[in-house]
Amino acid sequence: MSAMDKEFSRYSRQIFMEEVSIEGQRKIGNSRVLVIGAGGLGSPVLQYLAAAGVGNLAVIDFDLLEIHNLNRQIIHQEAFIGQPKVESAASFVQQLNSGISFTPINEKLTTDNIENILSEYDIIVDGSDNFETRYLVNDHCIKMGKTLVYGSIFSFEGQVAVFNYEGSKNLRDIFPSPPNPEDVQNCDQFGVLGALAGITGTMMAMLTLKVILGINVPINQLTIIDSKNWNFNQLRY
Repeated sequence: MSAMDKEFSRYSRQIFMEEVSIEGQRKIGNSRVLVIGAGGLGSPVLQYLAAAGVGNLAVIDFDLLEIHNLNRQIIHQEAFIGQPKVESAASFVQQLNSGISFTPINEKLTTDNIENILSEYDIIVDGSDNFETRYLVNDHCIKMGKTLVYGSIFSFEGQVAVFNYEGSKNLRDIFPSPPNPEDVQNCDQFGVLGALAGITGTMMAMLTLKVILGINVPINQLTIIDSKNWNFNQLRY
């Protein structure tokens, strides 16, 4: 089997879709996507973008893998506990799809390095777990003209949105400023069911692929996932 035939066979089930086709698969293969965070949200995002054949995929994270991460960060394994998450992520992606370029960035995203890092990518997917990083990423995506796929989770609730896509609004149009740190509840204190990260992260991956393919991208809309009561609502802004 030639390399071209092998690639067609691998992605055939999405190539067969009228909305994708060979042309769309080329777009996916030529895309450059950076994922912020290799945690609960970043894991399913990386999994499905690598599986879809995103040609240039990267992740930035500076954390080490801990055992309590494993209930929701499904690309990691026990064998990597104590090692950088990006190295574990690289091992997963290499085994899943060796035909794409994957870049692990073992750094903390800061005001000093963010422009240099973001400049290499067309779409930014933010799976970070703190407001400081979310606003830092949002503001620089606006400054640099980058499309941002946003997600967050807490307890039973998830949120997803596409910001700064073809002139659409951004995070500050919903929440003008971050909350006071003492008012912020987080998963470390109050917990989260791992499957919620899977639901939310998979939706983020789907939105990313829709942006790449230009398929009915929802803008100026925040989707709120209430997995406890099984409600999915859209907030227009």
